[in-house]
Formats: sequence, C-alpha cells, structure tokens
Amino acid sequence: MLKKTGVTLLGIICLGMLFVLGCGIGGSKVAQNGDTVKVHYAGSLSDGTIFDSSLDGDPMEFTLGAGQMIEGFDKAVVGMKVGETKKFTIPADQAYGQRDETMTKVVNKSQLPAGMSPVVGDKLQINSQNGPVVVIVTDVTDTTITIDGNHELAGKDLTFDISLMELTKKK
Repeated sequence: MLKKTGVTLLGIICLGMLFVLGCGIGGSKVAQNGDTVKVHYAGSLSDGTIFDSSLDGDPMEFTLGAGQMIEGFDKAVVGMKVGETKKFTIPADQAYGQRDETMTKVVNKSQLPAGMSPVVGDKLQINSQNGPVVVIVTDVTDTTITIDGNHELAGKDLTFDISLMELTKKK
C-alpha cells in the first residue's frame, strides 16, 4: 500500500513539475500570439469549391497576432498543438468583409489607355484617393467596362482545414 501511494505521489509531483516548467509530454506547447507557426491548409467555400491550398507545396509560415492573416484564421490557430488538425469556418465579417456595391463602377472605354482591350476576369490596377487598387473586370460592352474593387472572397464565409506543422515560441 505504501509503495503504491509513494509511486502515485511521485507521479503527481513529476507531472506537476512538467506542467509548471511548461515542458509537457510529447511537446504539448500550444500556439500563442507572437509565436511563429507553419500550417498546411485548404480553404473552401460553402459549395465545396477549393479557393486556396498549401497541400501541394510548403506549409505557410506566419506570426500569430501580427496582422499577417485574416482575423479569423489567426484566432483559430491560437491554442493548437503541433500535429493537431482543425476544421473551422470564418464568417465573411472576419475574413474579407461584406461586398460593397459602391466599389463597383461602370467606366467608358474612351477613358482607358489607347489599345487597351480588357476582358471579363482581367485584373487591373487603378489609382484611387487611397493609392493603387486592384480591380476585376466583371462586364464588357461595346462602349463600357464594369470594374469591381471588392476582394474576390468578399461576402463569403470561408472554411479551412488546417494542420499545425511547426511552432516556434516567441522569444
């Protein structure tokens, strides 16, 4: 009885020390703001369309909380452990925002540089009051083009499957 109690007490003391020292068993460090992480991910829309993925290449590296990622992505990685996988959905408001129809404009072709013949899907850079902006051509007629300054994922909820591959604690 004494031996069993002694082993149990010793085990509790050892586990407590590992917890206090932050060591953990099996590398149980969790990702926190300021840490540098590498994740593999696949992003999809509500209809299942994959819009981006790192699975055919290197994992994506970024610093948590540094503003390098959309808000909801950062929040989902915080608390993960290396080797952990997670599936989550980021509402449009925490991703690229809602669509803003005031960012869609019809432009007369006479205002375009000579020889320019844009087609639907072209990305153009225009100068705005706030500096250069990338717009997408969404419609073309004989006399006009319609351009859209919204991000192509604006107004869409985004679902991600991610795996935390590496974690470097902030110093």
